[in-house]
Amino acid sequence: MTTAILSLALLAQPAAAQQGVICSADKLPGMIEGFFQISTTLGIIGLVIVWQADSLAEVFTMSHDQKKSLKRHKLAALKSALILAVLGPLYTVVGSMLGLPMAQCVDLAPW
Repeated sequence: MTTAILSLALLAQPAAAQQGVICSADKLPGMIEGFFQISTTLGIIGLVIVWQADSLAEVFTMSHDQKKSLKRHKLAALKSALILAVLGPLYTVVGSMLGLPMAQCVDLAPW
């Protein structure tokens, strides 16, 4: 029992020592936020392009199976964009509640 507690204390120290690595770097939090904002913006732009292209293709397709396939593709693109838009704020909220080091100094909300 004592060795388990001692080993947990020893294993927790390197993680505790690295808590401030991301926050202490000068430009790293800003770079992470910028990368996430750019990737979210590109994902939403990609959703709009895919949605419009699939809608245009639906107009010119005659087969019912092709129209079904295009609708499934549009829904898959919508799900991907929603996951991309929700993932950052979710990490920010849950990470700060759990005390994750990056969530304390990096805001991943894309807006």
